[in-house]
Amino acid sequence: MKKVVFACVHNAGRSQIAAAFFNAIVDPVKACAYSAGTQPAEKIHPEVEAVMREVGFDLIAVKPQKLTAELLGGADMLVTMGCGEQCPFVPGLRTVDWVIEDPKDQPIAKVRQIRDQIRARVVSLIADQKFD
Repeated sequence: MKKVVFACVHNAGRSQIAAAFFNAIVDPVKACAYSAGTQPAEKIHPEVEAVMREVGFDLIAVKPQKLTAELLGGADMLVTMGCGEQCPFVPGLRTVDWVIEDPKDQPIAKVRQIRDQIRARVVSLIADQKFD
């Protein structure tokens, strides 16, 4: 099984959206996704919870977690989103950086656009990497 880690700074927005879509779309026998942050927040951003609930995902019980070497262990790919130099470099691990705006404190219409942009990238990633 392939393991993909989505990482952002607070693990309260972008990486949570990406992991939720990835795990809902991909064949769970072939791959799974985890999300983490370099400086995890206490909870998911409320505007992210709201826009994900609109498309059938309940993130209320999801707790942001720290990006650790243990979490990256066995990963096949790391997808970073906005953590810049704080994101780890792991020799031999394929890393892709998605430049995606942080949804925190954005108007709900903007957060919907960010959600949809992330979903499109996840769908493309799954197809390109043959995770399906």
